[in-house]
Amino acid sequence: MTSRNRIGLLALGILVVACSARVWLGRGSQPQLPPSEEVFRSVDALFTAVTARDEQRLTQCQQRLNDFKQQGLIPAASSKRLERAIERARAGQWESAARGLYEFMQGQRRAGIGAQQQRQTAMNLK
Repeated sequence: MTSRNRIGLLALGILVVACSARVWLGRGSQPQLPPSEEVFRSVDALFTAVTARDEQRLTQCQQRLNDFKQQGLIPAASSKRLERAIERARAGQWESAARGLYEFMQGQRRAGIGAQQQRQTAMNLK
């Protein structure tokens, strides 16, 4: 094997490792909601609607979240994740939707929200 082939193989190996690390690290991180108590409570209400399998509340939450999205208060990645949960619920996959929302909410860092406020949600009650 020539030194040119070795260098090419080494570069390819580094590229594969870098891409794999990017995929692995990116997959585990949740898109973040803004530090807005109103947005967070709306997502918590969505979780409640999904776990209660309440179509009417699901529609209300979807409208509220769409309003926040139109106002630019919810980042695109977070909005996409929430829309996916709503789609699952509407398709009758309530448990899958609830599980996805739970994981999403557990991944929120909630920068700028006080510790007392963080405990006051359906998913954080102890």
